[in-house]
Amino acid sequence: MSGTPADAMAACRAAFAEGRTRPLAWRLAQLDGLERLLVREGRALVDAVVADLGRAATEVRLTEVASVQREVATLRRGLPRWVRDERVRTPLVLHPARSWIRREPLGVVGIVGPWNYPVNLLLVPLAAAVAAGNAAVLKPSEEAPATSALLAERLGHYLDPSTVAVCEGGPSATEALVDAGPDHLFFTGSPRVGGLVGARAAARLVPTTLELGGKSPAVVDRSADVASAGLRIAWGKLLNAGQSCIAPDYVLVDDARAGELLEALVGAVRRLYGPDPWRSADYGRIVSDRHVDRLAGLLDGHGGRVVVGGEVDRVTRYVAPTVVVDPDPAAPLLQEEIFGPILPVVRVRDADEAAAWIRRRPDPLALYVFGEDRAVLDRLLATTRSGGVCWNTTMHQFASPSLPFGGIGGSGIGAYHGRHGVERLSQLRPVLHKGRRLDLPLAYPPYPAWKGRLLTTALELPSRLRVARRPAGGPPSVPTPQ
Repeated sequence: MSGTPADAMAACRAAFAEGRTRPLAWRLAQLDGLERLLVREGRALVDAVVADLGRAATEVRLTEVASVQREVATLRRGLPRWVRDERVRTPLVLHPARSWIRREPLGVVGIVGPWNYPVNLLLVPLAAAVAAGNAAVLKPSEEAPATSALLAERLGHYLDPSTVAVCEGGPSATEALVDAGPDHLFFTGSPRVGGLVGARAAARLVPTTLELGGKSPAVVDRSADVASAGLRIAWGKLLNAGQSCIAPDYVLVDDARAGELLEALVGAVRRLYGPDPWRSADYGRIVSDRHVDRLAGLLDGHGGRVVVGGEVDRVTRYVAPTVVVDPDPAAPLLQEEIFGPILPVVRVRDADEAAAWIRRRPDPLALYVFGEDRAVLDRLLATTRSGGVCWNTTMHQFASPSLPFGGIGGSGIGAYHGRHGVERLSQLRPVLHKGRRLDLPLAYPPYPAWKGRLLTTALELPSRLRVARRPAGGPPSVPTPQ
């Protein structure tokens, strides 16, 4: 299916109205189609992403193809259970009656994908949408043109083309998709653009899932295995040349371990990409000249000390893996999302100072905690907010279909992956069936005084009894978090 977003939306809506997408068999068939696409077109998808982003083919295979295959397998395995009607308790005063929740599709889901993971972050939301019984209109990123063209040309060969459409284009196509009035809009991108898209959707009463980003911190406690922390932070930061919404954006390290961590980070860069990462076949490039210039600007006047890297080659769009220690907190490097292979390291006294530092900034999409002291982890969980958390690793929260992936506050709205994606893109429709027998006239008007007293007593008695059993006094005391 091709044409404008409005045309695609109208055609998909007509197919949805016919009930085509509701049967479980249709949903499973679309997941099967996605799996065939990933198997049969896997090499072509990898080549397209490599052409668009200059990433290593193995890295693309793992993050763009294998990870989506794992998501599809999880959905296919669990879907028959997840979409069954769920019986729920009915209050005694409503008996004879029974209640249940039916999970129904929303309609047509609009999906706007990003350029940094142009396969994964388009097809995983699509898998959730069709698993929930929705039609879908997709808008791939224009900054990954080879991938966009391939998906537009091939997706209809594997999925029902009357219910799944791809519309290529730039920002105007995104605006047109929102204006076409999808029943739910799924957007992945920067917080700035996400705010604009979200506002446009809100003006049309279109509900949204916004997967954004922000400055995700890594906290290295004095109890950490610093060698392991350095390797795992460097790996997470430099995957896709730092162009990941959940990449560690900066490090807060206990001052007692800062020197060791810097040595570990420098050693990890050399271990992963050799003495000259420019020559490494496994180190990626920056997506565009504009982003290279943006990153070069972050390296100007940061006020810190570069301990490794710092080189920029605009011709090949190469920005070296770079670690900057003690930059100026007011510098753009510590104020803006970096989205590139530059890692600021800030010394702090302890985990409490790290928590205070995090709270002064917008809620991040991810929080990475390194240390062996569980009390420190619990304290950070209790005193900060983030979309997700990893303890002694980075990035892996995204790889588990069992965990909801999403942000909070400025880092996003809503979560998906596995069952959570099906729930997000379904309506939880409540149904109550009332039996015809024992239809007491007590509940119907008129309400003389005696009937009002009787009804009030019957409805309020459980609460009154619970309150009567509690000790008298003021509000219950709540322990203060330690």
